[in-house]
Amino acid sequence: MNDTKGLIVAITNQKGGVGKTTTAMNLATALAACGEKVLVVDFDPQGNATTGLGVEKVGHSQNVYAMLMGDCTGEQAIHKTIVPGLNLVPSTVHLSGAEIELVPAFSREYKLREALEPLKAQYDYIFIDCPPSLGLLTINALTAANRYLVPLQAEFFALEGVSQLLSSVNLVKGRLNTELESMGVLMTMVDSRNNLSKQVEQEVRNYFGEDVFETVIPRNVRVSEAPSHGRPVILYDTFCAGSRAYMSLAAELIRKQKTKNAKTMVSTKDEGMVA
Repeated sequence: MNDTKGLIVAITNQKGGVGKTTTAMNLATALAACGEKVLVVDFDPQGNATTGLGVEKVGHSQNVYAMLMGDCTGEQAIHKTIVPGLNLVPSTVHLSGAEIELVPAFSREYKLREALEPLKAQYDYIFIDCPPSLGLLTINALTAANRYLVPLQAEFFALEGVSQLLSSVNLVKGRLNTELESMGVLMTMVDSRNNLSKQVEQEVRNYFGEDVFETVIPRNVRVSEAPSHGRPVILYDTFCAGSRAYMSLAAELIRKQKTKNAKTMVSTKDEGMVA
């Protein structure tokens, strides 16, 4: 058990196909394997995290849409997955209409935060798998989160649109959620044999500095195959390169958080001594 009880992490990038859902599922699974209690909130109307964690989408009246609209509580929307220690709030296609339905709602940007607040004490980590857009759903996710994690694919246009994402993050932080901080940037689909992939990774590291995770997620066919079997790759093929990478990422994340918590404790102690 770590000191990050109830840490809510929005996994976000307005570009599709960069590994948001793959990261949400597999990082959550890796942390659960480390003994953490983890919840994934599938906040994408496509519902890929729901399918990828082996939960049927058909027939659920207790899902993220119902939770967001106040038709069920967060507790009622939680479903068990095939991974011990990992639960899921499943998505539904109806979530695609929430952007419009929430427009006239009072405190519309805070709906997800209000729904997740009672759940924080039950989990060490809550991951929100955001849709590939910067609309009202993503704003809700960033308003609910303590941290945001940005997956970036190792391709030529990796940094395209990142400035727009960071502008949205800063806007949310300034107006809606002053606690929001970066958890890091994660390089995904990295091909170490490809010179372009290496160049893009170096460019991202030059741009973001220490905010980039040391761990990179390789381009790996087993990672791509796993969701079609309703399993995260760590269960589908435990020893493949993708599984090892996500286990390494989980260890790095835990290490980073422990270091951050230790620094915070020292800072608080020093402030108390000065006072």
